[in-house]
Amino acid sequence: MNWLIHDYRENDLAEVVHLIDSTAELGQESVFSLAECISALTSRQPAVVAVHQGVPIGTALACVAGERGWVMRIAISSAWRGRGLASALLVELERRLIAARVSRIAYVLPEEDLLGEGLLNAGYTRQPAVAYFEKVEPHHGPAASLLDDLGGRFLPTDLWAKVAGMEAEKDLIERRVVLPLAEPERAARHGVRPPRAIALFGPPGTGKTTFARGIAARLGWPFVELLPSRLADEGNLAAALRSAFARIAELERVLVFIDEVEEIAPIRSEAAQPGGLHGVTNELLKLIPGFRERDERLLVCATNSIRSLDPAFLRPGRFDYLIPIGTPDAAARSAIWSRYTDGRADVDVAALVAASELFTPADIEHAARVAAQTSFERDLEAIGVGTGGHGRLGASTEDYLAAIAQCRPTVTPEMIDEFGADITAHARC
Repeated sequence: MNWLIHDYRENDLAEVVHLIDSTAELGQESVFSLAECISALTSRQPAVVAVHQGVPIGTALACVAGERGWVMRIAISSAWRGRGLASALLVELERRLIAARVSRIAYVLPEEDLLGEGLLNAGYTRQPAVAYFEKVEPHHGPAASLLDDLGGRFLPTDLWAKVAGMEAEKDLIERRVVLPLAEPERAARHGVRPPRAIALFGPPGTGKTTFARGIAARLGWPFVELLPSRLADEGNLAAALRSAFARIAELERVLVFIDEVEEIAPIRSEAAQPGGLHGVTNELLKLIPGFRERDERLLVCATNSIRSLDPAFLRPGRFDYLIPIGTPDAAARSAIWSRYTDGRADVDVAALVAASELFTPADIEHAARVAAQTSFERDLEAIGVGTGGHGRLGASTEDYLAAIAQCRPTVTPEMIDEFGADITAHARC
């Protein structure tokens, strides 16, 4: 990705108008006129602009009428067509429309269609017909308020596609979890029952939360995270858990995520301790079967220590799959580094892969951020000493290697050994 997308600003008007006007003959027409687009821009209707090196290269704009948002135009400079910019602009525009509380997003495109001779004889003028596209955004009104109360939200629709590396885990989750839920009728014809609850386990920082968020985005379901620490703040953790699941039951569809679930479902001691978690574990064990009775819902629990969880919590009747999420292998690290380095040919990705063994995706992200900051500061220093221009743009291989050397990997060899033993003892996928 070589562009930045920001909200439309008043000083963008001339360049945005030029984009709209100059791309009308490139198959980027609209049923909305240029004058209507300008009116929408000047009245501060939702609009976004993509820029590359400070120059606008694409725009998407809409207008809101009641609970419907109309996508008026997506215009992209000819040099940037076919590179994913249209999808990126549409995703960002949809975010603004959803924030404006629209429940339907409509897109009307011209589509040539011959009119009957009789209509022409009756005085009709031949106009382009239209192809009408509509996207329904669920959970508005009372349901939206409930979702807000639960701290839930809809995630960007392209989040699953952006999960880089970890292709083996991603493919497994796609086949076992996402597709049966996305196509339940097809799954039923083959006797496949869509999962209702899964657990992701593995060392910290390996992307369990990212996968949970990606599943919700891929399905288009709202994402609700239950934080044990926040539930505990309500005083009675078991009662707070019961209340949260009761409110969640009112949602039509939802993905519920509980991270560090070992905090509320640890191995129970033989005798319950006053004020301990014994009752909380029992409460959660009772809640999961009820949650599983409804379609279009999925419980995703994540843990860094699956061996700490109560055995009854993990049995097949409660969780359909126990999926291990480990540190990225060399191929996965290469994919992740390529994303952070924007595929630049002057960066030796192979060297970065070799130097970052045992790094989690979070570790790689941190190292990439450190290297980018180094490059940014070097650029500022070059300007400050009066070189008359910019310094070298973008972090170098040496910058990345230096950042890697500064980072302490989250995962140790001992953790990897424990993870391997946990896969043998617990994985079910």
